[in-house]
Amino acid sequence: MRRRQFILGLGGAAAWPLVLRAQQPGLPTIGMLHSQTRESEAARMPAIEQGLGEAGFVAGRNVTIEHRFADGRNDRLPMLANDLVRQQVDVIFANTTPPALAAKAATATIPIVFVSGVDPVEVGLVASLNRPGGNVTGVTFLSNKLVAKRLALLCDVAPGGAPIGMLAAEHNPNTETDVRDALAAANALGRTLHVAKVAPAGDIDAAIAGLVRQQVGALFVAPQADFRMWRQQLVALAAQHALPTSFSSSDHVAAGGLMSYGPDQMDSYREAGVYTGRILKGERPAGLPVMLATKFEFAVNLNTASALGLTIPPAVLALATRVIE
Repeated sequence: MRRRQFILGLGGAAAWPLVLRAQQPGLPTIGMLHSQTRESEAARMPAIEQGLGEAGFVAGRNVTIEHRFADGRNDRLPMLANDLVRQQVDVIFANTTPPALAAKAATATIPIVFVSGVDPVEVGLVASLNRPGGNVTGVTFLSNKLVAKRLALLCDVAPGGAPIGMLAAEHNPNTETDVRDALAAANALGRTLHVAKVAPAGDIDAAIAGLVRQQVGALFVAPQADFRMWRQQLVALAAQHALPTSFSSSDHVAAGGLMSYGPDQMDSYREAGVYTGRILKGERPAGLPVMLATKFEFAVNLNTASALGLTIPPAVLALATRVIE
């Protein structure tokens, strides 16, 4: 990949199409371990399947896929990972960092392919990007490194000097770093940042209501996969309170959020699908360098801007790689 400059619980699996769940004798099996819900991760499956297809694998034809969803409860991940290990799947596909860490703790022999928004070396997934070592490799898009840029873009359109509200998942392993970086960026921009942390139960209403009471003028959502489970609720509440929003993935903008800046996550999931296929063909994770995301996008929803009574400055709009209108 070339670097560009511009910068799914056991219960949930029951609803997935049978062809992707029931193990078929003689076919290799991919165990997919998800932090979130079946519904929140459905949009990423076509990208993963595309990557598998590029490597010559089609679900139900020459490979079986077993899904395990933690439904937003990361404390369930070790149990789910161990279940996949007991089933002796051929590869574990970890859809975000917490599942990857749970899978690595569960097995040192079954290959693991992850998609992560953080530095996998820093969190202990691999020894290095070029030489992962062990049984783990994958794709990282380092979305947590873009906090300052995202906040600056939001401040360019947020009204006046009003404080910015930030939502972060209370038990996400990246929250401490994300909040620290956002506070530093806000300070550099001369803006006040109020942080609200959301528990796994996802009391988004109370969190946003608390930020509104602090008279925030915009909402910055931490680059954490937890918020994929609450996408529609987030967008609806932001509209209700007339809050401009910033996300790390454009699917939130397509759902009605104002803007996003970050990697093309679908491309990263496709690349991870390719790696999974290559491992099924016999390649070893230790010999597959961790890939870095190369496609980044800045998305703006002009319909949302209009509904909020905002005009996106021409200089900001000129940077957009995707405009929804």
